Amino acid sequence: MTDARVPHSIGLILDGNRRWAREQGLPVVEGHVHGSEKVKEFLRWAHDAGVKEVILYAFSTENWNRAPEEVEKLLGLFVTALDEFADEAVKINAEVRFIGERERFSIELQDKMVAVEARTKGGTEGTLAVALSYGGRAEILAAVNTLLASGAQSVDENRFKEAMWSAGLADPDLIIRTGGEKRLSNFLPWQSVYSELFFTDTKLPAFTKEEFDAILKDYAERERRHGK
Repeated sequence: MTDARVPHSIGLILDGNRRWAREQGLPVVEGHVHGSEKVKEFLRWAHDAGVKEVILYAFSTENWNRAPEEVEKLLGLFVTALDEFADEAVKINAEVRFIGERERFSIELQDKMVAVEARTKGGTEGTLAVALSYGGRAEILAAVNTLLASGAQSVDENRFKEAMWSAGLADPDLIIRTGGEKRLSNFLPWQSVYSELFFTDTKLPAFTKEEFDAILKDYAERERRHGK
């Protein structure tokens, strides 16, 4: 595979943790723990393949509607996982960003996000963007309201993108969803219009480097014309 055929940016929709845990006879939270470990492996695979940006769909605006005890355990897991993601980013000289409704999280978790961003700021070898309390429609509405508050009367695509939470990130060349569902579920609707989509039945904790490599090979063989 030539460098030109390696995606610059990959979006990863994390799915299948709960079903994997039930299949293994484990508590649901254990599925999320194993999924978090798999994400760290994925980041290394992507870096080694030459991918410069990874956008993780880790917690959606809709996920707040899950059972309160599951949400509480997930948020507790994030506190530890964010430090571990930062450790991985530092190893490869990448920066970490968080996109989404940060104000909905506890002060502790908000402070953790700020600390991780500060720790990894200036990384030149890539970017890890973690979407937390993220929804594509919410992002678009937030950008509209930001522009209205600024007094904008009309905007072009570039100015609109600058007002989004994901400003500065590339549109994903490739989006992978684990877990068997074949939809984007409100993930980057503006940015994904020309993304190549891959849906795998493999649940996140069981996802392997061999399957990732096969997806990259398939991606490299696709003709991307962007409507031309």
